[in-house]
Amino acid sequence: MTVRIQIPTPMRQHTEGQATVEASGGSVQAVLEDLAKKYPGISQRIFENGQVRRFVNLYLNDEDVRYLDNLNTPVKDGDELSIIPAVAGG
Repeated sequence: MTVRIQIPTPMRQHTEGQATVEASGGSVQAVLEDLAKKYPGISQRIFENGQVRRFVNLYLNDEDVRYLDNLNTPVKDGDELSIIPAVAGG
């Protein structure tokens, strides 16, 4: 399945400046693994010790994957995955 991935501005340096890229897989995890193969530098920005970083949010078609089946959430052709870093400060 081909999925469009929305890349946040701070991570675009790892995707040759592209705001949207495509990756394939049957689940969110597989899509992110394919993304990491194509753009190795982005993996360390998303994952830490094999887990999604605490301040990185993943949305599949505007639904937070934490409320679906997390990384095991199935995907289909044409789905859109958004990587959204949390913003904090005061």
